[in-house]
Amino acid sequence: MVEPILRGYCQVVRYVVGLIGRSVSYLLPVLATIVAYEVFARYVIDKPTIWGYDTSLFLFGYIAALGGAYAQQREAHINVDIVHGKVPEKTRRIFDLITAVLAMGFLAVMIKTCYGMFLESLQYHYKTQSEWAPPMNHFWLMITVSATIFIAQYSTEFISNLFFLATGRELNGKVHPHVSLDDQPFHVSLDDEPFNSDSHQVEKSVFDKENPNGN
Repeated sequence: MVEPILRGYCQVVRYVVGLIGRSVSYLLPVLATIVAYEVFARYVIDKPTIWGYDTSLFLFGYIAALGGAYAQQREAHINVDIVHGKVPEKTRRIFDLITAVLAMGFLAVMIKTCYGMFLESLQYHYKTQSEWAPPMNHFWLMITVSATIFIAQYSTEFISNLFFLATGRELNGKVHPHVSLDDQPFHVSLDDEPFNSDSHQVEKSVFDKENPNGN
């Protein structure tokens, strides 16, 4: 009874996170167009806009923040896996649980802080320090929502890893293996077999430090 509920929750969260992440990607060409126009207006026709800088800054923040949870879902964030890639699967899951707890704790603090800034900006009408001076309240609200979405994504990973440790099975039936360092695409081994084909054969060569010719 519990497993279908957990699976359903994870599927809904992953769908929403994916939908938001793919949606904000459409802001990238808008951002690129605004930046290109601002450069043209400033350096070609000598008529810079008063809104280009703030708008591009806001769009970049929206893209980066709202796309963060989707990047986490796609495992696109930079990872230092020197230890993570060498330990057994259960140990990796424990590492992932600890990471999720720490990340959700940090994001909870961010939500509290940014929501407080949102309320304060509404009360005191905070604006950017520019000639255009747009209001800042929407930006703080967006950061709050982004952190909430990020926590939801981390919660699915926490549930999935905890379920695996408790039952030895994947919750959603889909395996996301952590590749060891030896299996990385740029791993080079001199013990590999020579490459053979119908037209040619490439022999394996090893650099010999003791031979001045390197053969």
